[in-house]
Amino acid sequence: MHPALSVIFFTTLSGAGYGLLFWLGLYALAGLLPADRLFGAVAMVLALGAVSIGLLSSTLHLGHPERAWRAFSQWRTSWLSREGVAAVATYVPALLFGAGWVLFGSTGGVWALTGLACAILAVVTVICTAWIYRSLKPIPRWHNHWVMPNYLALAAMTGALQLVALSGLFGYSLPGADLIALATIVAAMLAKLGYWRFIDDDSPASTPESATGLGALGKVRLFEAPHTSENYLLKEMGFQIARKHAQKLRRIALAFAFALPSLLLVIALALPGAVAALCALLAAEIAMIGVLTERWLFFAEAKHAVTLYYGRSLAA
Repeated sequence: MHPALSVIFFTTLSGAGYGLLFWLGLYALAGLLPADRLFGAVAMVLALGAVSIGLLSSTLHLGHPERAWRAFSQWRTSWLSREGVAAVATYVPALLFGAGWVLFGSTGGVWALTGLACAILAVVTVICTAWIYRSLKPIPRWHNHWVMPNYLALAAMTGALQLVALSGLFGYSLPGADLIALATIVAAMLAKLGYWRFIDDDSPASTPESATGLGALGKVRLFEAPHTSENYLLKEMGFQIARKHAQKLRRIALAFAFALPSLLLVIALALPGAVAALCALLAAEIAMIGVLTERWLFFAEAKHAVTLYYGRSLAA
C-alpha cells in the first residue's frame, strides 16, 4: 500500500497521545500523580495535542476532508467510524480529568475516576484504529492476529516514554515509570519481530489461480498487461519496496524504536538529576522516529489482492 504521510503521522502521534492518557489515568487511579498544576497542564496539552494533531492529519488523506463528519454515522458497520466515535468520546473524560488536575489541583477522588474512564477509552480508540487494518481481508499483511498487539504495544510504549520524559523534566520520579517503559519497549519489540516473522513466512492466502477462479485449469499467468503504464490501483495498492531496503529500514526501526531508547533509559536509571532527565527526553523523541519508520514499513510492505490481476505477487 502507498505509505501516505498523513496516515503515518496520524497513527504514530495519536498512538503516543492515547498511550500517555492511558498511563496518566492509571497513575491517577493509583494515587501516584503529583498535584502540580503546571505538570498537569503540560501533560494534558502534550497528550491531547498529539491526539488532536494526529486526528486532523488523518483527514488530509481524504478526497473531501470537509465530509469527514459523515463517517460517524456508520459506527454499526465501520471500524473507521467506531474509531471516530471513540476518539471524540475520549475527549470528555480527558477534559474533565485535565480540569480537575489543572483548575483544582487534584487527581484523586472523582477526578481519578475520570482518569480511569479516559484510560479505558484511549485503549478502545487504539483497538478501533488497529481493527481498521485488521479487518481488511484483501490485505493479508494486515488481516492477521499480530496487528492489534502491535498497535497497543507501540501506543503503550510511546506513551510510557513520554510520561518518563515529562516527569523527569519536572523533577518527579513516578514509582515504577522507568521499569514500565522498559517493559513496554521489550513487549513492543517482541510484537514487532513476531509480526515481521509472520509476514515473511506466511504463504499468501490469495493467488492468481484463486483470484481468477481458474486454478482447476493449471497455473495462471498474465498474458498481457492491462495497462501500458502505472494506474491508480497500482500506485495506491501495489506500492513496491525492494526487500533489501525493507530489511535496512527494519534495522533502523529496531535501533531507533527499541534499542536506543532502552539504552538511554538504563543510563537514566544510573545517573541522577538533569542528565537522567535529558536521557529520558532523548529516549522518547528517538523512539518516535523509530515508530514513524516502522509505521511507514507497515504500509509499504502491505499489498492488496487486486494486484494479482496485474501479474504481481502478494508475497514479493
